[in-house]
Amino acid sequence: MELDHLVVAGENLNAATAHIEEALGVPMQAGGSHAVFGTHNRLLHLSDGLYLEAIAKEPGITPEQSPCWYALDQFQGDPCLSIWACRTANPDGAAAHWPEAGRRLPLARGAYRWQMFVPETGVLPYDNLFPALLSWQGPHPTAALTPQGCRLKRLIITHPDAEALRQCLALTDAGLGYALCFETGQAGLGAEIETPHGLRHL
Repeated sequence: MELDHLVVAGENLNAATAHIEEALGVPMQAGGSHAVFGTHNRLLHLSDGLYLEAIAKEPGITPEQSPCWYALDQFQGDPCLSIWACRTANPDGAAAHWPEAGRRLPLARGAYRWQMFVPETGVLPYDNLFPALLSWQGPHPTAALTPQGCRLKRLIITHPDAEALRQCLALTDAGLGYALCFETGQAGLGAEIETPHGLRHL
């Protein structure tokens, strides 16, 4: 697997969007809706084949399935960086190797098609800090996003069992242009992002 995108969740999409735009000083682009879980999003291009997503539950929409992915049913408070998502070109192998990632669901948003691994509870292992796994079945969203001069420098995954999570995933950041850092401490995510305004933090 390899890093695909980062997710900022909010109680509503405008709040999640504003959190990113104020932190990084660049505008986000329109996304769309996910009918299966009743969510909607906006996106921001990052270099190295990555992107940043703002997401929230969409008002007035009855989801086709519940509980909601990304633990959004439980989300409360200020918007924050809450999920990191990794893609795999071998979803069958990923399903066998990481059964804790959840069941595979076929999803779609506009022209995009992908398989998503979603736990039965909607909450990922390691206090929701296990990466959300997906496998794209067509074009990747970054192809349609306008570069804003932003690049991920470091993603910091902090958890009391950070070393166990790191060993479980066996990810490497060698040659990727950014660092994946696992640190022991209170569960949470942090990102350092290079922007046209200098180094910013999420």
